[in-house]
Amino acid sequence: MSTIPWKSWFLATTLSLTSTLALATNIRYAAALAPEAVGATGSGAVVLDFEDTTNDLAISASFSGLSGTTTVAHIHCCTTTAFTGTAGVAVTPVTLPGFPAGVTSGSYSTVVDLDLSSSFTTAFLTGPGGGTTMGAIAALLAGFDSGNAYLNIHTSTFPGGEIRGFPQRVPEPAPLLLATLGAGALLLTRRRRV
Repeated sequence: MSTIPWKSWFLATTLSLTSTLALATNIRYAAALAPEAVGATGSGAVVLDFEDTTNDLAISASFSGLSGTTTVAHIHCCTTTAFTGTAGVAVTPVTLPGFPAGVTSGSYSTVVDLDLSSSFTTAFLTGPGGGTTMGAIAALLAGFDSGNAYLNIHTSTFPGGEIRGFPQRVPEPAPLLLATLGAGALLLTRRRRV
């Protein structure tokens, strides 16, 4: 029975891990949610994770201190000026699926399948999306990347929106991790010359 030297095992494991990480296609966006209207009192945070192999958008949000009770929540796109202004609803025509109504604080988590045309409003799908879900996905991601898309929570006190945030891309640590693991594997497998 032969055994694999630990250096060879480490190199094989590292190469396998770096290959897997290199294929990871998750894009993360995050934002603080702050009042958008004079007199609004709420705050919160949102994290969006987009997986480009499935076109799923995972949404996780928390909010508290709203001056009114929640009515609906949407993702809007695309404003004419980054990080300011308003735009039409882009994702989910009525409200985000399962978003809690009638509360002043809470948390929310869902996954929206962006491959479905019903995940977009008709105006966004046929306008910025060019009539296709792939076009709508590309326009939405471009909106996030340029600071022209935002998540908005509407309340009974502020039906036009009480709090919102413009999610920005969160840098991935994978490139640094890949470089470190690769360099470590090479150093451990390098043979000394005598």
